[in-house]
Amino acid sequence: MIKKFGYILFCGILFYLLYACKEKSRSIEYEKNELLTLDRQMSALAEKEGFNHAILFFADDSIVKFNEGKLPILGKKSYDSSFDKSHDTHAISWYPLAAEVAASFDLGYTWGNWKYAAIDTTMYGNYFTVWKKQADGSWKVKLDGGNNTPKPGLL
Repeated sequence: MIKKFGYILFCGILFYLLYACKEKSRSIEYEKNELLTLDRQMSALAEKEGFNHAILFFADDSIVKFNEGKLPILGKKSYDSSFDKSHDTHAISWYPLAAEVAASFDLGYTWGNWKYAAIDTTMYGNYFTVWKKQADGSWKVKLDGGNNTPKPGLL
């Protein structure tokens, strides 16, 4: 009887541990997909409302924004005052290629390729965006930056 109880207890614990690991794995995949979706939504908003508008909409209050050839901009208020809102570009789009999420579920990142296509200029590059989970469960952009590339990304 005791052996049978021990066997049942062992199987129960094993089942619980396997289920817990599966749930955590599924949650990480869910959060990765959430970040990829948010990143695509941010790109769509940039094309519609403007790049800087999109960044501000998704930004954490303490965002750090890297721009090529410039010092980083620290904070959402500083970023908001760093550009002319009447000339916000709609000519940029991007597409995330990958996402990762920390085991703690509080930080994640996306990265991918971007394209700037104006009437007389086309440029390409790569970008990264670090996302921070907020107290309400939403994700906000904590860190964002990128670089130019000589041609479109091959990935």
